[in-house]
Amino acid sequence: MPFKSRSSLIAALVMGAVGTGSVAAQTLGSPLPPGAKPPATAAQPPGLPHGQGAGVHSPLSPFAPLPKRDDVVAWSTLTDITTAVEKKRIVPVYPATVSALNQKTLRLQGYMMPLEPGENQRHFLLASVPLTCGFCTPGGPESMVEVRASKPVKYKLEAVVVEGTFHVLRNDPYGLYYRITGAVGVE
Repeated sequence: MPFKSRSSLIAALVMGAVGTGSVAAQTLGSPLPPGAKPPATAAQPPGLPHGQGAGVHSPLSPFAPLPKRDDVVAWSTLTDITTAVEKKRIVPVYPATVSALNQKTLRLQGYMMPLEPGENQRHFLLASVPLTCGFCTPGGPESMVEVRASKPVKYKLEAVVVEGTFHVLRNDPYGLYYRITGAVGVE
């Protein structure tokens, strides 16, 4: 699928259209052996397979879950949204806790999805769970934040923390729900 611009690539990544030729909802999950059922946990209701849904970290992932940090906004806050259909478009409906974050300086922790070549990134997506496939998004748009860094951030497979101005997007043409600008990497 040819992309006319970097923006069209971002839109395709966010909407899960890369490699399919169309934009379609998809459910991603970790592979399980045939006939195997993962055990239910307190954090996950019975019957829901591990690794599915926005921001769910599969116990089968080779990457460790995000370490707990008190200085970052939790992904559970950002992914706790609903959607509605308005004029044949799916739009996010943000709770007050998420809307209150708009235009605030805050920190986010997540996994980098580079949008540019090279080791140092100024423009990338930050995801709540790590990529397991170079052509797949790890969740929906509620589990990703577009990052525009003022200083390059070194690409890592491990989680990174960025700080900048957070934007709650009401009607983004690329289907993004969140953006952080003026971002810098934080150790």
